[in-house]
Amino acid sequence: MQKRDYYEILGVRKDSSEQEIKSAYRKLAIQHHPDKNAGDKEAEEKFKEGAEAYSVLSNPDQRARYDRFGHAGVNSSAGGFQGFDPDVFSDFSDILGDFFGFGDVFGGSRRQPNQPRRGADLRYDLEINFMEAVAGVKTKIKIPRQETCTSCRGTGADPKEGLSTCTACQGQGSVRYQQGFFTIRRTCSTCQGQGQLIKKACSQCRGQGQVRKEKVLEIKIPAGVDQDSRLRIMGEGEGGPKGGPSGDLYVVLSVEEHPFFQRQDDNIYCEIPISFSQAALGGETTVPTLEKPQKIKIPAGTQSDTVFRLKGRGIVSLNGYGKGDQLVRVKVATPKKLTKEQKELFEQLTAISGDAEESSSLFEKVKEILT
Repeated sequence: MQKRDYYEILGVRKDSSEQEIKSAYRKLAIQHHPDKNAGDKEAEEKFKEGAEAYSVLSNPDQRARYDRFGHAGVNSSAGGFQGFDPDVFSDFSDILGDFFGFGDVFGGSRRQPNQPRRGADLRYDLEINFMEAVAGVKTKIKIPRQETCTSCRGTGADPKEGLSTCTACQGQGSVRYQQGFFTIRRTCSTCQGQGQLIKKACSQCRGQGQVRKEKVLEIKIPAGVDQDSRLRIMGEGEGGPKGGPSGDLYVVLSVEEHPFFQRQDDNIYCEIPISFSQAALGGETTVPTLEKPQKIKIPAGTQSDTVFRLKGRGIVSLNGYGKGDQLVRVKVATPKKLTKEQKELFEQLTAISGDAEESSSLFEKVKEILT
């Protein structure tokens, strides 16, 4: 009987990509799989036919030979499945996943039962204030979690009674049976894939292998952390099943806003008011910083929104490379109430600033009046 074209079997074009061929085969395999079509010889043959086609077209070398020479290029022997490569099923779970609930075909491998597994990672949200984020802090947190039972060491069995090998699967955790062309492996329903049975449950964990506990941890938050920073504490997650290693704990930080300072990366920003006379005549003013107040010089003629930079007065970098800066924006405060003398002085200023012949600047005029 003449073989059908492999591209026709999978329903793809000759220039189809590897992914398109894989997707087409997956669709065909799910439709005609013997496990889904028990006793249907036609479906079994179509499944075998599709597997043979995929075996050739998924291999670049064999596909090239097939494109050039046809079936003769990939099958020098006569008869059905001679050209089929069983290794195509080594990653069968990548194609069909657990759709049919089997672990392997053609003797493929699967994870051994009762193998310890890593525990789940945990997340803990912690709120700290602005200065704690800047300087770092030590604090204590309470973590509710599942821990490996110390009495049975995660087996779930009474320490004296122990475990017995499942007779249904002979400790394999799965059973095989023949269905048509394939040997299918299914999870053992007696031991639920564990390969062993508990003779008597542990009195401490009641056969679960884990117990619920609350642990108090002291953690150190480094200086320079920011909103949504994550601290990883290894081994402080939940205990692993069957005595496996614990997962990790991730502490996610939320930083309260500061009433005066604002942060951008490692720099901090703030605004301070200065009087009209300070802006015009110059002088000094005191600025709060993260450590202690610092005086800065205000040059004569300073405009509102002028920014002054205090080098190294920002936040320490988490990567260990120096500190940021503090940027100070000044706002010239306009007086809302004036004394009689102040009002007279401003009236003089208004009269002077309106003189088109005057050559000196506005702030020089103010300086002359006030001095």
